[in-house]
Amino acid sequence: MPAAPRTAVDKALDLVEAVARASQPPRLIDLAEEVGLHRATAYRVLVDLVRRGWVLRAGDRYLPGTAVLQLSSSAARNSLGALARPVLAALSERTGMMVNLQVPEVDRSRVIDVVRPDRLAMISSLTGQALPVHRFAGPLALVAALSPADRVPYLRAAEESGYPLDGPDGLLADIEDAERTGFAVEYGRNEQPVASLARAVVTRQGAPVCALTLVGLGPDFGEALLPGLRERLREATDELARILSGPGTSEVPEVPEVPEVPEVPGATGATGATGATGATGATGATGQASHPPSSPSRTTSASPSPSPSSPSPSTEGPA
Repeated sequence: MPAAPRTAVDKALDLVEAVARASQPPRLIDLAEEVGLHRATAYRVLVDLVRRGWVLRAGDRYLPGTAVLQLSSSAARNSLGALARPVLAALSERTGMMVNLQVPEVDRSRVIDVVRPDRLAMISSLTGQALPVHRFAGPLALVAALSPADRVPYLRAAEESGYPLDGPDGLLADIEDAERTGFAVEYGRNEQPVASLARAVVTRQGAPVCALTLVGLGPDFGEALLPGLRERLREATDELARILSGPGTSEVPEVPEVPEVPEVPGATGATGATGATGATGATGATGQASHPPSSPSRTTSASPSPSPSSPSPSTEGPA
């Protein structure tokens, strides 16, 4: 069956998308070749796109226009939260952990959604908060996926707070390790009992869209449990990357009814995805660590971590 001819809307969107994904501002000849249009046709469509503000012309090159920039970041985040929510819920169910979704900002990451099981209710919510790279696994995973030039604002913010960049205990070593392994792990850097594991969701090299972070108590991230948690997190981030890279859809899948499944061997506490309702009203928190439990973090104390069943005061969890 022959393919349906492209409509005027198809041609316009093809050009807007080509301009947006270009590593350098393209010329008319580049755009026409990439989207498969005659140069005269591409030029006519671009004239309308420039007039409507979707494309900006600078000399003989084209850039995303003001209409693209005016798209509300909150609307984009709501869409991202809706698409990611089933993935967060399934990951929390499979691991018994809190799971959060973070997006990069100028020099921090921001938590936009959280799914939290009842057993981790003592960890307070960080939803809506901006997190610095030197204290949390989520922004560390995001920064490790950025190009070196795009890391500069995050590094500057850490340096201004007094955190060291160089040396074996410096932030650059943590970023290098996260870039090499694909995961950022934090044990008690932000708060002693809380640890976390994060991985960035990348749809284009050097441009992470978001990060997923598993959050729990220190014993949940023991050396024997980490390989299983990494695999579950890898599966979830790869699934979310596939969702975000796919064609647009007019429907957002509902959070599925997930039957009870065995926990990761050795994981403590009950599983479940509770305590959050959507991208803007979720509760929960995040955590991280740069040293395994057997090797105390440079900011942890010698006091033992409480078990999940023991009473604990409200804890600000790292993300």
